[in-house]
Amino acid sequence: MRILIKNIKTLVQVDDGSRLKVCGADMQLLPCLDNAWVAIEGGLIADYGRMDDFPGVSDWDRLTVIDATGKCVFPSWCDSHTHLVFAGSREGEFADRLKGLSYEQIALRGGGILNSAGKLRNASEEELIQSALLRLNEIMFQGTGAVEIKSGYGLTLESELKMLRVIKKLKAVSSLTIKATFLGAHAVPLEYKNNKNKYIDLIVHEMLPRIADEKLAEYCDVFCEKNYFSKSETIRILEAGINVGLKTKVHAEQMSNSGGVEAGVHCKAISVDHLEYVEGKDIDLLKYSDTMPVVLPGAQFFLQLPNPPVRQMIDSGLPVAIASDFNPGSSPTGNMNLMQSLACILYRMTPEEVINASTLNTAYAMELSATHGSIAVGKKANIFITQEIPGYSFLSYAFGSNLIETVILNGEIKNRKNQLWKD
Repeated sequence: MRILIKNIKTLVQVDDGSRLKVCGADMQLLPCLDNAWVAIEGGLIADYGRMDDFPGVSDWDRLTVIDATGKCVFPSWCDSHTHLVFAGSREGEFADRLKGLSYEQIALRGGGILNSAGKLRNASEEELIQSALLRLNEIMFQGTGAVEIKSGYGLTLESELKMLRVIKKLKAVSSLTIKATFLGAHAVPLEYKNNKNKYIDLIVHEMLPRIADEKLAEYCDVFCEKNYFSKSETIRILEAGINVGLKTKVHAEQMSNSGGVEAGVHCKAISVDHLEYVEGKDIDLLKYSDTMPVVLPGAQFFLQLPNPPVRQMIDSGLPVAIASDFNPGSSPTGNMNLMQSLACILYRMTPEEVINASTLNTAYAMELSATHGSIAVGKKANIFITQEIPGYSFLSYAFGSNLIETVILNGEIKNRKNQLWKD
């Protein structure tokens, strides 16, 4: 399909494709073109420019033309941290927290991750695929074009493999770009409650080799947290993942400062995520690494945790990415527009910073910066067109509204009716 979008009010996040991430003070800078056009061909961005310099088109018959007068065009959001393959919901635990129980108290009595693990073990692959497709459909029309999905609700060899096989099938049928992460070290299952080392042995010696053999994941992740996995245990699991060809990520410093950033930097993690309890020493470590700090405003807000020190991180020169943490327990939404609004309100990030954090920087956290995250010639044509709005800042300002009118993925215009798989 050949598409021309013309009369664009503002074409957001344009570049030459050479930027891989945006750091520190540069996160305030957002390159845009007003009164612009963008051309799409063969699933890629073919060219763009100002309407004043539009070169014209010789063959209009084979061209779909969209008039975007008064509208903004963005690169699709990239969401580098989700758990959107799951069975059932956990609204009962939400009510328990409202009555005063903490996340940790709920987990210690068999709730939380273990609750989701029990439900997932009883679900079939087909049930998981169908429910996940509905969630992918939802986030697609909220502007997300690339998403990472973690396992971690299986916690047995067969159930973790089942989750990852589901993700592999989703890659084949969904229009979104999908990355898979193995998170067998998400919690310690009840059957290993008194012998965590035996469960770690299972991860290292059985789960990881099978996952590598079947090529089911790109990344290995660990929940480094008290009552879950220690810094040394995290390093052991991550190094085992590296040995079978997986790159690394870490759930770090969410409930306490537990050494997750240190473990991640030690293992050259692509990203460390959550970061509510990051300290100055962690920021100093990250400054001399290639690891992307990822904040998850949905989970932090839903669990009423302290705000991560985002301003301190950016002011120190770090890049910051934003992801949704879409999951049934602590962030039951994958709406990246809402995540940006929360980041502006809670963390005092600017609209420019949250757009950089949700495009290039979170693409970097999935190793997709070369193909996603900006409007650049040759990049994948994953973009969206807003309704008529005053400007790009309006998306963060108008929290709770879905202002996205048209979604284009892989150069194809998506239809909101029954759009659950690739055309």
